[in-house]
Amino acid sequence: MLKILKAYYNKSRFQPTFFGLLFNPFFIIRRGLYRNIADLSGSMRGRMLDFGCGSKPYRELFQVDEYIGTDIEVSGHDHANEDIDVYYDGKHLPFADASFDSIFSSEVFEHIFNLPQILDELYRVLKPGGHLLVTVPFVWDEHEIPYDFARYTSFGLTHILREKGLELVSAKKTTNYVATLFQMWNAYVYQHIFPGNKIIRIALTPIFIMPVTVLGLFISWILPANYHFFHNNVMVVRKPAAGIPVNVDKSHESA
Repeated sequence: MLKILKAYYNKSRFQPTFFGLLFNPFFIIRRGLYRNIADLSGSMRGRMLDFGCGSKPYRELFQVDEYIGTDIEVSGHDHANEDIDVYYDGKHLPFADASFDSIFSSEVFEHIFNLPQILDELYRVLKPGGHLLVTVPFVWDEHEIPYDFARYTSFGLTHILREKGLELVSAKKTTNYVATLFQMWNAYVYQHIFPGNKIIRIALTPIFIMPVTVLGLFISWILPANYHFFHNNVMVVRKPAAGIPVNVDKSHESA
């Protein structure tokens, strides 16, 4: 029974379930990520690479023929409970040119100091006409220290990706101004006010954090939406292929 509860708790850390609402102090940011990734997952097909895969928390959202996860061996967290198929050395991906129809990468780019070089590698292993779905934070505290190097505005990320020859297909933001403020307050309380013991933190979360989460979601729903202060960029870009038109989704607003 304990193993089942632990598995459900770990799953709820990334998915917007009722259990997650009760016990996940990062429910708002994770809810926004999950919903936007789910919304854009249909652009992924064929053989897909999950770059920086970790535990592959979004695996079930993708209906692809083959799902391969790669990650760097030395990072700011332990890989003990993760699901990594192939490690890479931080500079070169161990795959041949045009190996993948699709690439997914969530909350990884901020941890890569040599991002231009890695984008060249992602471009190399992606087939012409293939899609890259990426999520990158704009507002979040430093994490996986000391391997946290950057934050990206929507304009900055778009520029970097286009500079590498990738075509923008869709660009979204995960949370609005108000929801972002409430989530940052919850993160502060959980990380800096609650005691360090994990069990005590979990016990305190439904009492002190869950009500703030619900209030934040409600207020962000009734107040005018503003997306200039947000948690995450979620973008789909494509490697050019002759004769394939690009239908750009200019929407930057997402619940």
